[in-house]
Amino acid sequence: MQRKYILPIFLILQIITLKTVRFFPEYIEVFYSNRLYLFLSKTLRIVLGKIPFSVGDCIYFILIFLILKWFWNKRKTWKSEWKNNLLTILSLLSLFYFFFHLLWALNYYREPLFEKMKIERDYTDADLLIFTQKLIAKTNAIQKQLTQNDSLKVTFPYSQEKVFELNLKGYKTLAAEYAFFSYSHLSVKKSLFSLPLTYMGFGGYLNPFTNEAQVNYLGPMYSFPMTTNHEMAHQMGFASESECNFIGFLASVKNDDLYVQYSGYSLALRYCLGNWQARNPKKLKELLQTVHPGILKNYQESTAFWNQYQTPIETAFHVFYDHFLKANQQKDGLDSYSKYVNLMVNYYKNRAF
Repeated sequence: MQRKYILPIFLILQIITLKTVRFFPEYIEVFYSNRLYLFLSKTLRIVLGKIPFSVGDCIYFILIFLILKWFWNKRKTWKSEWKNNLLTILSLLSLFYFFFHLLWALNYYREPLFEKMKIERDYTDADLLIFTQKLIAKTNAIQKQLTQNDSLKVTFPYSQEKVFELNLKGYKTLAAEYAFFSYSHLSVKKSLFSLPLTYMGFGGYLNPFTNEAQVNYLGPMYSFPMTTNHEMAHQMGFASESECNFIGFLASVKNDDLYVQYSGYSLALRYCLGNWQARNPKKLKELLQTVHPGILKNYQESTAFWNQYQTPIETAFHVFYDHFLKANQQKDGLDSYSKYVNLMVNYYKNRAF
């Protein structure tokens, strides 16, 4: 067999293998997520964590430049050498696909957190109402404690670098209760792609090749700790967006800093209120009347920020990312972000905040 066919054939074999792997989540959980991945991710964080800028973003810049250069150089011979060009593209995709799954994406096939933490999946409107009311009371209390005025929005006094350090405390507390949420060797960076991320409507992402948590530094600060905790959960090997929202929430509210707690509770409340918008708009109006105006001002601040960057680019990218999530074991696509309400409601059925 000619060498140029090896990697394209390997790509086909990888796809077939992954179609099979999804039926064995317990093996992925034991042998990959809790062994090989933990070693790989921790090693990458140790090596890259102290570097003040995003190495992964720099690699992306270089790769984008090289790819564009390759296409430019091939523009005149594209048709005449189409077969070799196609094989080159498939070979590169094969390598990308292999390292993407080896270094990160096999976590998409691990056991669900519902099973790992023995949390029920379903809840009733009555369950959601009780939880939302408790969440409103808690968020109101923290907002009032921070501002001394229920009509003032919460303004964060910390730098973003300080938030990165503060978040470690929340994960330390969480890990004392659940060892599998243990986090070490901080490697969280402000993304060099923050402006493009904003236009795409995203607060951050995990670089699967360097295990650096990339956070959009342009958005409102009140949501910054929760967003960062979400990306740190990805670093620990949790791929599901709903699970990372839930883990990020727990790490936020178990932090001893009230500002970080507020970030977790206020964003969780916003998701719950969004659920009521879909379930019962009348009930939503009733609930909103009990939320402090200062909290609503933080929500308005966030809405105003994201609205100024809305373009067809965001819509197109959301469609792409929705299909990406569905292709990677998250059948609800972008809706999976809000599915963590299921986890919160059932987790707190018999627990106090």
